[in-house]
Amino acid sequence: MKKIFVTLAALLLVLSLAACGSSSSASDATLPAGQKLFHAEITVKNYGTVKLELDAETAPITVANFVSLAKQGFYDGLTFHRIIDGFMIQGGAPNSASKITPKTIKGEFKSNGVENPIKHVPGVISMARANDKNSASSQFFIMVGTAPHLDGNYAAFGHVTEGLEIVQKIAKDAKPVDNNGTIPAAQQPVIEKVVITD
Repeated sequence: MKKIFVTLAALLLVLSLAACGSSSSASDATLPAGQKLFHAEITVKNYGTVKLELDAETAPITVANFVSLAKQGFYDGLTFHRIIDGFMIQGGAPNSASKITPKTIKGEFKSNGVENPIKHVPGVISMARANDKNSASSQFFIMVGTAPHLDGNYAAFGHVTEGLEIVQKIAKDAKPVDNNGTIPAAQQPVIEKVVITD
């Protein structure tokens, strides 16, 4: 009887470790050794495609997380739910159909002990977070204005290389219902897909 119990306990341990290893998350994601730049394309319904360069040398954890989520199709069908013209467009929040639960990642910015020289200027992509400096997970924002108060406090991790005018049009078209930039669900621009091109 004792032998059966020990065997069952060992089997349960193996199964639990396997489940952890196959979890649909991105915080444990790694990047190919030596690759410092990645390129992504965000296609927004009725607007077009925005191309970005992601800086894995400055923000390796953040880039690995974004790349992993994109490759799993996490962002496909999500929306830009918070938009403030002259400031930024924010998207990437999971919805009820999301099959992946993103994990939180370390905030790669100066006030959290990480050097990050990327400034929050038009075209820069950065991670949204709550008050906890290590609370970013999947939500990102693309700047349409300049916001020096975000520098050193949010993990900027790349910039738009083509399609900044698309980001600006999304911001101009938005009709937020409050000062926080909340966009009604039916009016939220849809992210058709995010593709990592290299």
